[in-house]
Amino acid sequence: MENLLPPSWKTQVTAWLAEDTPSFDYGGYVVGEAHREAFLFGKGNSAAVLAGCPFFTEVFNHLDCEVEWHIKEGETFEPIKHIATVRGKARHVLLGERVALNLLARCSGIATRSKKIKDLARSYGYTGIIAGTRKTTPGFRLVEKYGMLVGGIDTHRHDLSSMIMLKDNHIWSSGSITAAIKQARAVGGFSLMLDVEVQSEAEADEAIEGGADIIMLDNIEGEDLINIAQSLKAKWKGQRKFLLETSGNITEANLQERANNGGCLG
Repeated sequence: MENLLPPSWKTQVTAWLAEDTPSFDYGGYVVGEAHREAFLFGKGNSAAVLAGCPFFTEVFNHLDCEVEWHIKEGETFEPIKHIATVRGKARHVLLGERVALNLLARCSGIATRSKKIKDLARSYGYTGIIAGTRKTTPGFRLVEKYGMLVGGIDTHRHDLSSMIMLKDNHIWSSGSITAAIKQARAVGGFSLMLDVEVQSEAEADEAIEGGADIIMLDNIEGEDLINIAQSLKAKWKGQRKFLLETSGNITEANLQERANNGGCLG
């Protein structure tokens, strides 16, 4: 997965380290620069997926430390597990410790959760796509989207420029779904997918007629979701190509109901 990362991502490591040590490293002065080994153990109460290795390693590369991994990224491990060994000057190991652990823990947690949701959906017989959202921590999106990928789910759009998504506010401001789609297509061109959020079957029909690529059935649940999805597929079969997406308030508790093969992706 590391080969997916953009060339510019390593500059973020400098910023993360600067945030944690903006001036003097008083504790580091105490421990000095004797060479030491530090051992990373995966702890917790349940199995987890390791993710975020490139970020962890680069933190210590910045500090002239060496990281040896004992399991591969993407592997599921049972705690307590020896994950990695870090070697370097004591001061440098401690300078990177908290930043690196925060990155690894966050990314691994997202990967673990992603895999759990995907596995649960598959156990229900769902064969469609499970996707994340753009609701990520500011400044941390790359790490969190990376965790989704390692966990085996789709990242959805990465940012506002990755795909056109017209939500209720866009539609209200434009006056109608049709008008919003027309304006978006005028500037987005043919190469960007267009995802339109709808609240009813009638709105879905308008979006499909207008040329939307993805129809987001937002906060529609239960039998209404299944009925609308099946109706739209039958009604527009052979006339329009589109994906159906269910979104909003999806949890493990209602996943079996929401992740159905009636035409929706997650």
